[in-house]
Amino acid sequence: MPMAVPQDLRSLHHPPEPPLSIEQDLEAAQRLAHRPLLVTLGQKVEPAHTALVVIDMQNDFCASGGMVSKDGRDISEAQRMAARLPPLLSAAREAGVLCVFVRCEYTSGGNAYLSDPWLEQAVRERKGGFTTIPVCEKDSWAGDWYEDIRPIDGDIVVVKNRYDAFQGTNLDLVLRSHGIRTVVLTGVVTNVCVETTARSAFVHDYYVVMAEDGCAAYVPEDHAQTMRNIRRFFGVTPSIAEIRATWAT
Repeated sequence: MPMAVPQDLRSLHHPPEPPLSIEQDLEAAQRLAHRPLLVTLGQKVEPAHTALVVIDMQNDFCASGGMVSKDGRDISEAQRMAARLPPLLSAAREAGVLCVFVRCEYTSGGNAYLSDPWLEQAVRERKGGFTTIPVCEKDSWAGDWYEDIRPIDGDIVVVKNRYDAFQGTNLDLVLRSHGIRTVVLTGVVTNVCVETTARSAFVHDYYVVMAEDGCAAYVPEDHAQTMRNIRRFFGVTPSIAEIRATWAT
């Protein structure tokens, strides 16, 4: 005698319902949202609620003679990217976008910031960086801004001691005090401090826009992999030209 098939198993053989259209899915999401969702790039980067966050554009990470160049890595992508940032900064300031410059301070005379795991990682991967080579020391050339990528009056400076610009800083306070909903992220290194900050921004409930050609990594595939990851899980990755176009209208 054949075994009866339970009702819950029989239901598995029913054809699946067709997936929702994007429009239907958006309607469902909007019903759950607490305020209108920011869907288009123009909505996301509306100047009134957007901050342009420039991460770690410092000599140690971008300049010849800085820590990264001393340990043999190719800084050419970082320098090419740096040349693209001034027009983006100008467009942001003209549009009234809040500009936030984030910089690192790692090395100090009494080692105020570097933990044991950090130092052990440096020994394995940094070829003297953080151990025998100071990194972004306060008031040093190495920790200074790279070329003309630097704050002006009215911009905000945030100092961090870890990859994440939110960790142990006042960045979240600054953004919320200004009514910011979206962060446009630029700087170095794409797959380290920029990506870590992007992930943190998302879990702090900000819309994340990472300028694809406004960030740089020392290995091109590292940059590409981060962009794929951001698009899948954390935000969008338009070009500088696309972002500037929204601020010009």
